[in-house]
Amino acid sequence: MQLHVLAAFVVLAAGVWTGLSKSEWLIVLLLIGGMLALEMMNSAIERVVDLASPDIHPLAKEAKDIAAGAVLVFAAASAIIGLLIFIPKWF
Repeated sequence: MQLHVLAAFVVLAAGVWTGLSKSEWLIVLLLIGGMLALEMMNSAIERVVDLASPDIHPLAKEAKDIAAGAVLVFAAASAIIGLLIFIPKWF
């Protein structure tokens, strides 16, 4: 979560420096909010799984891995969208 918050501040600073349009800001803010919300959901799922299954269980591990995978997929999509917004303005 801390890494995502740090990345959000970097992206916000880059957006100010780049001079994003209103629609670009909306997209960037939705991506940041979505990423932070998904990271919180991942943390909640991990804690519920730990509570429900304190012992090591293959299904518990699979549930945690799937939740973490969802975060990874959204982070990758966000990074690609961010590049599509920022790269044309920089080069």
